[in-house]
Amino acid sequence: MDVKEFDYPLDESLIAQFPLKERSSCRLMLVNKANGRIEDKHFYDIVDYLKPGDVLVRNDTRVIPARLFGLKEKTGAHVEVLILKQLEDDTYECLCGNAKTIKVGTNIIFKENVLSATCLKVLDEGIRHLKFHYQGIFLEVLEEVGETPLPPYIHQKEQEENAYQTVYARHSGSSAAPTAGFHFDDELFKKCEEKGVIIVDVTLHIGLGTFRPVKVSKVEEHKMHSEQYEISEIAANTLNLALKEHRRIIPIGTTSMRTLEANFKKYGRFVPTKESTDIFITPGYEPFVSSTLITNFHLPKSTLLMLVSAFSSLELMKKAYEHATEEKYRFFSFGDAMFIYD
Repeated sequence: MDVKEFDYPLDESLIAQFPLKERSSCRLMLVNKANGRIEDKHFYDIVDYLKPGDVLVRNDTRVIPARLFGLKEKTGAHVEVLILKQLEDDTYECLCGNAKTIKVGTNIIFKENVLSATCLKVLDEGIRHLKFHYQGIFLEVLEEVGETPLPPYIHQKEQEENAYQTVYARHSGSSAAPTAGFHFDDELFKKCEEKGVIIVDVTLHIGLGTFRPVKVSKVEEHKMHSEQYEISEIAANTLNLALKEHRRIIPIGTTSMRTLEANFKKYGRFVPTKESTDIFITPGYEPFVSSTLITNFHLPKSTLLMLVSAFSSLELMKKAYEHATEEKYRFFSFGDAMFIYD
């Protein structure tokens, strides 16, 4: 399938540069898979479209200050590093700018006597395995030295504290946020629970697999990088019971959906586990565990747009995105949301 099928024109003015002060006040597009109907609402209206017994699935990952700026020890050349995922104690897979200059044995100083790293392995596309050297707790050191890795299309880099986190972020490890969750606040979750909606947390640490650009011309040639996920016993039992009782499972965002699909596809049911997945969901993928999805508006030619096109249909997504641009919805991480259902 040609990647160009997932392209669309977008005026840059529609790319949201900051979140709304009231998270749940953003716009919400209702997209009915069964009849193709599209409606315009606000996100706080989503409670009206949830049912008692529905299971909302959240990705409770937390974004770490994963962007680092340093100097090569020998030459003083500037280096930018984005931490993607932990491989083992103090060794991480990283995406490096100016990567050709980073070879096995290269030492990088991020802050003298605080944080440095040594390159252990060189991979393609700027990927390096770096072993970090520091004193104390790594996440605390990152808080001191690193920066939150906002997406490149967000030019307004100064954001309020926790703007690029969900209110339910718990487990540190992501290089990007599960942005569909931005629209929920504690009050909205309370209203959902009062209606009888069950909330389940899973964890997928978002790395290169989610935001890596698709550079090939054919969808089938793109390779997803693996990301680590975890499903607890309580979460697995709750999800299995919902399936048994034919209740809706509703992922909040594509990362929650990928977690569910990866686990269910491998085991045939939901199983408690902590492992990695490189699942790539494109048109033709079936069946889906859920029939309903909460998601944002995604970049042209992205794997996330491919996923939502598989979940509904490419034709319906083209119609929805045309409507969104005509009605001037806000796009991408800090933008508006979509509720796809049948």
